[in-house]
Amino acid sequence: MLGVSGAALSSPVTPATPLGRSQKLAFAREVARLAVRSLHAELCLYPKPGLVSPVDNGSHDDMDAGTFMRSLFSLRHYFRKICLAGLNDAPFAQLKQLGIAAETAMLQATRGINTHRGAIFSLGLLCATAGRARAQGTPMTPAALRAAMLIRWGEELAMHAAPAANSQATANKAASIPPSRDGTAEAATAPAQEVVAEPLSNGLRVAARYAASGAREEGALGLPSVFEVGLPALLAARARGATVTEERVDTLYTLMAHISDSNVYHRAGPRGAQIVRDHAESFLAQGGTAHASWREQAIASHHIFMQHRLSPGGAADLLAACCLVQSIAALDDK
Repeated sequence: MLGVSGAALSSPVTPATPLGRSQKLAFAREVARLAVRSLHAELCLYPKPGLVSPVDNGSHDDMDAGTFMRSLFSLRHYFRKICLAGLNDAPFAQLKQLGIAAETAMLQATRGINTHRGAIFSLGLLCATAGRARAQGTPMTPAALRAAMLIRWGEELAMHAAPAANSQATANKAASIPPSRDGTAEAATAPAQEVVAEPLSNGLRVAARYAASGAREEGALGLPSVFEVGLPALLAARARGATVTEERVDTLYTLMAHISDSNVYHRAGPRGAQIVRDHAESFLAQGGTAHASWREQAIASHHIFMQHRLSPGGAADLLAACCLVQSIAALDDK
């Protein structure tokens, strides 16, 4: 089921010795450190087509590496709090409220720029899942983490994805509502008889128009792009002796070739999405970073992406999530 064996989902969990408060706090701090480190690793990776790095701003004129660093700093407490929530078996509603507060803190730190909205969801969910697994005393292998996520929050995650599934009707109603600075609909301009329960994010607008998947759909399915696409690519690169940079570049390109990135659709529509997919597939077909001139090819793609203002931010967030899963799994070895 969803890439996790039936045995993993149905086998009983052996009760674990309850963790003390100091143990929970120490574990949550460590997981938060790993989450921030994973996002920092994604930021520092280069070359990565169209994306912000310390080298340049990619396809963005509204953010740079400093913007991302401020965002990272603002999220460090969120990752600790949501891991603690998982340790304490919190319902999804509590995780969601922590995510909303984190997004507010991010936007304050970046002066309204959306740097990590997708990562707040995916990495936050992984931090909570790590807490849940540690509280239960289960292994933190990738398969066990995914099983723990779906067993505890799968139904609620599916309900959370429901707005995206129904977003076409919502988008039609909101068609006359002008977007705000960050791309969400301004509820205040809706007809008085209609109540807009949740403003449409750029991701929901894209899903309505192009049927592109986003963070909600990923979460409802247990982050398949992380566990079934990104991680296998990372492990395959590692198995052939790739460097850490090469592992991450191969993983990023594999994700770019696989996902329908709402960030790309929002900025450039289906044509832009096809350019991203074509470049990713061509890069992988030539062997990825195993090819002698992979760096030159990636830099060439970077410049083409900048010309078309393409930025595969969804793939970048999922790359960071892959790095986090690997780091969490390594905690079992300590």
